[in-house]
Amino acid sequence: MIRFLKKHDIKWNIGMGLLVLLALFLLLGFVYHPYTTTQMDASAKLAGPELKHWFGTDNFGRDIYARVQEGLRTSVVIAFFATLIGTVGGTVIGAFTGYYGSYIDDVVMRIMDVLFAIPSILLALVFVSLSNSGMVNIIIALGISVIPSFAKMIRTEYKEQRKLEYVQAAKIMGASDLRIMFVHILPNVLPTLINCVLIAFNNCILAEAGLSYLGIGVQPPTASLGGMISDGQAYLKAAPHYVLFPGIVMMLLLLGFGLISDGDMKTNLLKRK
Repeated sequence: MIRFLKKHDIKWNIGMGLLVLLALFLLLGFVYHPYTTTQMDASAKLAGPELKHWFGTDNFGRDIYARVQEGLRTSVVIAFFATLIGTVGGTVIGAFTGYYGSYIDDVVMRIMDVLFAIPSILLALVFVSLSNSGMVNIIIALGISVIPSFAKMIRTEYKEQRKLEYVQAAKIMGASDLRIMFVHILPNVLPTLINCVLIAFNNCILAEAGLSYLGIGVQPPTASLGGMISDGQAYLKAAPHYVLFPGIVMMLLLLGFGLISDGDMKTNLLKRK
């Protein structure tokens, strides 16, 4: 364990520690779940943290501990599948445009530049507004919004890799273009791809929270961290715990992935040197 930790930057270790802590928090929900996320207690509305309700209750008397856990699960699930869409779509586009180049590269990259210039949350906002606020639509919207960043980064890596000797050797040996792109080149761009995945995951979590905060993201009764923060603003003075706990979990989640991404990037740079 010590050797493993020494191989990574201190930021990576701290970030991983935060994510492990949040994972344990989620697992605890399967062991200790005295209340459901929709169960109301009229006698304990806006109650502060206590033994009965660890994180207190909201304005409907619902247990905030249970709702924060569900909100965290919701954010992670949405970010995971949205990032998966962005990873697959962006990698395929970046691989083909970077490997072949020519006018196809120019046309596709101009489209990616336009999409990249628009904030991801704004793209998702337009998409969700035109359809509806279902979880599947949110995942698709966020997935599409992160494709340009993947495509641009992977394209740059492929343009550099295609000039190297091992690619030329694979061509001489008769390897097909698809094999060269996804068997020979792809493993060599994994460090960049992993960093893109971590950054995209973080952005998707933040965008989902932003959509829910605006009221067009995950809809009640499903709990969302952004939605809880939005609802709790009206009771900030009377019940600060309403905003405090979902806010802390959101902050730790974003900080964890941010530190891992930054630490992993520095580790890869040192290895290249």
